[in-house]
Amino acid sequence: MGNAPFHPVDFSILNQRVSPPRLGYAFSVHGLTGNLGWALAPVFLVGIATLGDWRHAYWAAIVVYAAVLALLWSQREHLATRVVRRVAGQTAADDLAFLRLPVVWGCFGFFLLSTMTLAVVQTYATSILQAVHAVPLATATLTVTAYMLAGAAGMLLGGWVAARVAAVDRVVALTMMAGAALMLLAASGWLGGAGTMAALAVTGLAIGIGGPSRDLLIRRATPPGATGRIYGTVYSGLDTGFALAPLVFGVLMDHGWYATTLAGGAATLLLATGAALAVGRRTRPH
Repeated sequence: MGNAPFHPVDFSILNQRVSPPRLGYAFSVHGLTGNLGWALAPVFLVGIATLGDWRHAYWAAIVVYAAVLALLWSQREHLATRVVRRVAGQTAADDLAFLRLPVVWGCFGFFLLSTMTLAVVQTYATSILQAVHAVPLATATLTVTAYMLAGAAGMLLGGWVAARVAAVDRVVALTMMAGAALMLLAASGWLGGAGTMAALAVTGLAIGIGGPSRDLLIRRATPPGATGRIYGTVYSGLDTGFALAPLVFGVLMDHGWYATTLAGGAATLLLATGAALAVGRRTRPH
């Protein structure tokens, strides 16, 4: 519940405070820092726990949160947003009218499916590399960090792409298809341990490039005054995908179907591609 306000709030701030020509870059930095956090958190927390114990790691996390809160409080005048008032005759029930828009659920499905792929890499890549290619544990765990760092680099490049390419849905689709192809190549087993690790890392790069375009695509699907509600609903697909992925892919792992697990991650990316194109058709300027 503490994390729930994050995406509705930060995207409301970004969409109101950043001029439209710069939004691609803003979404790029937003995603870049998120990926860096994903990549650095294990090193930061495990390193502190190793030097002390798990309680010290928790206290270190609290210090980081307190520092971020202090920064936000000191810069609060730059984060102020205007409140959207209901027009005459509008009721509280009308606030949920956006849930009837197919494009909203298309965005939700896109996030759910693409996040399931991320969950495959984060949760199972290390075990798959150990079981299939006999990669040592310490080496295999670097795959997740490499994936997230490559994703961060992709986000940086993706901001430049999003600022220059109008058909953002096609950018998202192409990057997702590239990621799916790389995951299928990793699933084939032809690349060996090191090659599979490299393919998964480049998958992160491909998906990262599409990140800023993805956020712009959602912005196009957002009716005026509904930014918080739309992003809250859409980004709940991310958490739903993380929750569902272990239930689906854990069964495959329990049966020893390691290649099928990676191929399943590729399949969810392809389904996410279809969702992105469907949203793009409904939001593309005519």
